[in-house]
Amino acid sequence: MIVEQIYTKCLAEAAYYIESNGEAAVIDPLRESAPYIEMSEKNGAKIKYVFETHFHADFVSGHIDLANKTGASIVFGPTANTHFESIIAEDNQEFKVGALTVKVLHTPGHTPESVTYLLIDAEGKETAIFSGDTLFLGDVGRPDLAIKSDLTQEDLAGMLFDSLRNKIMTLPDDITIYPGHGAGSSCGKNMSSETVGSLGEQKKSNYALRADMTKEEFIKEVTTGILPPPQYFPKNAQMNKTGYLSFDEVIDKGTKALSVEDFKNEVENGALILDVRTQADFSKGFVKDSLFIGLNGTFAMWVGALIHDIKQKIVLITPEGAEEEAVVRLARVLFKRWCSSISKYRRNT
Repeated sequence: MIVEQIYTKCLAEAAYYIESNGEAAVIDPLRESAPYIEMSEKNGAKIKYVFETHFHADFVSGHIDLANKTGASIVFGPTANTHFESIIAEDNQEFKVGALTVKVLHTPGHTPESVTYLLIDAEGKETAIFSGDTLFLGDVGRPDLAIKSDLTQEDLAGMLFDSLRNKIMTLPDDITIYPGHGAGSSCGKNMSSETVGSLGEQKKSNYALRADMTKEEFIKEVTTGILPPPQYFPKNAQMNKTGYLSFDEVIDKGTKALSVEDFKNEVENGALILDVRTQADFSKGFVKDSLFIGLNGTFAMWVGALIHDIKQKIVLITPEGAEEEAVVRLARVLFKRWCSSISKYRRNT
């Protein structure tokens, strides 16, 4: 049995690769599918399922591209409604991955379709949960991000209370928790910097799992102090539900170099200049009217927060050789239409 966490600090996001007896599954993949395909090919395994814990709001998932390239089935939880072929699982439905069993636990609260995936080993032992944005280390998912829902955040918080107590806290204390995010994510407010823990530890330290907490206290706790979500969140969630431009096309269109003249023409026609070099390089000289967001750090989240229009044309100024990295990280968070018109200007300084 292989369980591997692929953690991306830029988004404070964790995807997971599971493998057993030549079959594999990926949980909550990022936009680019190559890393997961490379893992499976290295081990001679076939990716059978792409499991999604919910419609992500903080990043564009790679479920569609990964399924198209591998023939894997996309699985969402109960009540999900997608615009592409997928399996809408029932509560407690089980999926086989080699000798392993992945059991769907419907845990609404963060969103109505949210699920937690329970991993059962070849001997039938419940060994781990992939909790998505239902349960983090030190926190739980915010209940205010549902897509076009008539439910209030208080309604969802109440559902989350029930999900935690009825579906998760009843599991063995030694079960491993693999959450969807760590500290730095906007999907919660008190997440630990640790990215793997145990349920027993969380029962002792996570405020939301306090045994004597009433539902009313829980609702007040999780809905107090929530900052407004970044403006790109609902757009990302909708893309994850309806589909998007293929990642390969994004890279192809987004990494074409421009001449100086073409660069000027794009800017004159309304393109935004985005400089992604280091702060030190930018301070030495920059193109007039350019926006600086360095690739170092939480680049993707800052871009999503500061560039509001997904139709906005962008020209990139990047360090030599970092063109593709910049486009990859941008594509993780938004810009379905932007990607078809992005241009890149290589500035030699």
